[in-house]
Amino acid sequence: MVDIVLFAAFPYVAVILAVVVAIYRYNTDRYSYSSFSSQFLENRTLFWGSVPWHFGILIILLAHLLAVLMPGVWANLISDPSRLYVLEVIGLALALAATAALALLIIRRLFNRRVFVVSSTMDWVLLLVLVSQMALGFWVALFFRWGSDWYLHTAVPWLQSLAQLDPETQFVTSLPWVVKLHMLGGFVIIALFPFTRLVHLVTFPITYLWRPYQVVIWNRRRTET
Repeated sequence: MVDIVLFAAFPYVAVILAVVVAIYRYNTDRYSYSSFSSQFLENRTLFWGSVPWHFGILIILLAHLLAVLMPGVWANLISDPSRLYVLEVIGLALALAATAALALLIIRRLFNRRVFVVSSTMDWVLLLVLVSQMALGFWVALFFRWGSDWYLHTAVPWLQSLAQLDPETQFVTSLPWVVKLHMLGGFVIIALFPFTRLVHLVTFPITYLWRPYQVVIWNRRRTET
């Protein structure tokens, strides 16, 4: 029963919540559809954290997505042991870079007073979930090797069955609990999507061409002379 709730019902709840709340937020508070960048508060540490984080995590996500959308192509790609080994090493390196970058972003948010002040509760919730997801991903990569291969025969058919509205949980329910937590973690992030700054993933900067000017007012304490 628990497996049905977690692997058959929860994914749909997460996706529906993400879509409905995201649309509602866009219609009621359109200007909140951004990353709420704090770059103007401090840029140097943000660069070394943000750039490796975005490149690392996006490439990893694209690899996961490629296996789901084109399993035949992915199967052919990893059919050669040498290519499989190279992909595993590249994936681990990207995950390491993304994790180090995320740690740098958290340190920046904790110890930069101006950035800390503008950090919301949902910022910290999102960072906690992302750190947990990255830690679980590393655990899976280190102790359950060749994920590029077994992912194709477990998570991929499960995700495809969800897309076909006919969940087949048997593909994942027998997996180790760490792997299952990592899979569910992806849907937790999807559920959090409309409540956090992640919404900037579906925005395009072309709207800046016609949206009204934003007025920014700096409040500074005057020093007495």
